[in-house]
Amino acid sequence: MREIVELGIMQFSAVYLLLIVVLAIMKHAKINQTKLLIVASFRMTIQLILAGLILTYIFDNQNPLFTVCYLLAMIGFTIKRTLSKTPGLNKKFKIVVTASIAFSGLSTLAFFVIGIVGQNLFNPQYAIPIAGMIMGNTMTGVTLALKSFSDSLKSQRAKIDSLLNLGATPQKILLPYVNNALETALLPTLNSMVGMGIVSLPGMMTGQILSGTLPMTAIMYQIAIMIVICTTVCLSSFSSLHFGYQTLINSRNQIKLIGEE
Repeated sequence: MREIVELGIMQFSAVYLLLIVVLAIMKHAKINQTKLLIVASFRMTIQLILAGLILTYIFDNQNPLFTVCYLLAMIGFTIKRTLSKTPGLNKKFKIVVTASIAFSGLSTLAFFVIGIVGQNLFNPQYAIPIAGMIMGNTMTGVTLALKSFSDSLKSQRAKIDSLLNLGATPQKILLPYVNNALETALLPTLNSMVGMGIVSLPGMMTGQILSGTLPMTAIMYQIAIMIVICTTVCLSSFSSLHFGYQTLINSRNQIKLIGEE
């Protein structure tokens, strides 16, 4: 096992000097986002320190209840952020998105921790960090899917009305938009997978190597988690769109677009 280099407070604090470079470039480019950069950096630091303290306590006092509560908090935040990025969804659509994210995330997490790693699902060392990566990518994927779907419907309102007047069924009209939105949701993950190992070394793999894990072990974990992430993004986005779009169709086969009263 390679020696792990511990970062002291002074060493760690020095990294914030790099933000001076960002501030200088922003000022030169007349980008008026100095306050946002400072606030974002501060919030990131506080939130991660708090997360570190909580995880340290959970790891030192391993109790399934603590792990469950942390996972539920992750899922709840993911759902809340995803729904907030697409205002105007009807109640049934929101329920579909909530169920899709929760089911997809928990099922793939359980498969990875129990089926691949061979650990108890409530083992915080595996369940929490893996769930964090899964939920983070799921939030991005589903948000992109819903935004793409909503924007496409709004921009194509006239076309949709014309097709309805010509006798096309709502399902036949909306399915192409569902498929295009699903593709949009998957592209970031697929592009990331294409460039891994050549363009970039992923965060999980880098972290494991820095902590002394053998590179090949880190690589196998990274490949496995990326497949899990890809599956979760695909499953949650597909479920949200496929079952969600049907809530836009009323009993008279009319289409009520997202955000319409």
